[in-house]
Amino acid sequence: MAKRIIGSTPKQDGYRMPAEFERQSGIWMIWPERNDNWRNGAKPAQEVFANVAKAIARFECMTVLVSPSQFLNARAKLPPEIRVIEMVTDDAWVRDCGPTFLVNDKGGLRAVDWEFNAWGGLVDGLYFPWDKDDQVAQKICEIEKVESYRTDGFVLEGGSIHVDGEGTVMTTEMCLLSEGRNPDLSREEIEQTLCDYLGCEKVIWIKDGIDPDETNGHIDDVACFVAPGEVACIWTDDPSHPFYQQARDAYETLTAATDAKGRKLKVHKLCLTKQPCYLEGAETIDSVEGTQPRENGEISIASYMNFLIINGAVILPQYGDENDALAVEQTKAMFPDREIVGVMTKEVAFGGGNVHCITQQQPAPQG
Repeated sequence: MAKRIIGSTPKQDGYRMPAEFERQSGIWMIWPERNDNWRNGAKPAQEVFANVAKAIARFECMTVLVSPSQFLNARAKLPPEIRVIEMVTDDAWVRDCGPTFLVNDKGGLRAVDWEFNAWGGLVDGLYFPWDKDDQVAQKICEIEKVESYRTDGFVLEGGSIHVDGEGTVMTTEMCLLSEGRNPDLSREEIEQTLCDYLGCEKVIWIKDGIDPDETNGHIDDVACFVAPGEVACIWTDDPSHPFYQQARDAYETLTAATDAKGRKLKVHKLCLTKQPCYLEGAETIDSVEGTQPRENGEISIASYMNFLIINGAVILPQYGDENDALAVEQTKAMFPDREIVGVMTKEVAFGGGNVHCITQQQPAPQG
């Protein structure tokens, strides 16, 4: 049932990655516990992950993967309606190591199992080894009895792409052209692989992300498709903001772009935090050989754009920043038919990501 498909691509077989705003059957997460990434033994992070999972579970099925040593703790901290499954992983970023699910118009469900190398492998990856994370997509496909395409020799993380479900994929040059991903492939070869495995026709390239040191600039901190022909893009009017230039560059690229159907994009502005977020409590993070060291005062990427679209709602990061309410208001304008659910997630930002990074949606079959 969960076989690997060899000798073909999703596009050849009539499969595509649906947009996040299309109907979903459930969401996946991984329980955090890694002491060399999360502060204070990961206990604050566990509380926040649980809050995100509970928020999602109000609207659709929620599954949390957890290591054997943390199973009873996670089971006790999560309500009974959330499914908890034992699985060994290296860390908690299921967006990047989990499967990218695909649908066709005949009720089929498949997935892409991208090769994962911890955001740059031995060039600039964040930890070593990463072999358990690289098995997560296959294991989820086994659980769900979903056939998958494995991209041996092609590295990609789910947070580096957004699709509109109608032939367009959006990504950043900073990430996909980085030396630690696929250095032997040309930009054109990378484009072709994206289109073949996501069922797309066109790639929109944004130059830079805002997270060069951790993910090499994932798109999910910068821009997102919110509807057919519509995108959201980070924005600030403050020239002293550390992401001012990246926001302007991304906005200019998107306002000039057309999608695979030839539509000029409608671009919504989503504010950045008023104050940058800086790591605190780094002295409680373990130092381990093979893991990038963490220091107090280093910038933590606190982007409201790192939200998750689910059935009937958007789970939106909140940081205790004075722009929190504005972000809710702007997101509501983009999604008038969905409830905007804010969750305080600064703790996740301290670990290197946010709501979108720690979740992976499984679409509902179509047709």
